Amino acid sequence: MLFMFEVGDTVKCVVTGFKEYGIFVKIDDNTSGLIHISEISKSFVNNVLDYAELGEEIYAKVIDYDEETGHLKLSIKNINYMLDGKDTAESNKNGFLPLKEHLNIWINEKLEEFKSSE
Repeated sequence: MLFMFEVGDTVKCVVTGFKEYGIFVKIDDNTSGLIHISEISKSFVNNVLDYAELGEEIYAKVIDYDEETGHLKLSIKNINYMLDGKDTAESNKNGFLPLKEHLNIWINEKLEEFKSSE
């Protein structure tokens, strides 16, 4: 079987089942995967059902794979798995920079509002 996925790839998948230890997904007709409970969130996961619904399309990152079985080990804890699959660290890389750039503008706007309301 030709294996089309590599470690680090982000894949779109459909939730097919749940066990207390993880979420099962299907990527395509030949490829399935498991998002183990330890790969769901950086925080404690009490119930995997809190993170997805049966039949829902989500994104997951490939952390390991078995070429013979077409089974992927997946993670959703560091990506926007419900939205676009992008790395959450990448989307937050600017930190407080936008706030710093706009803070003086916002302060001046509010001061003008107060002055005009007097």
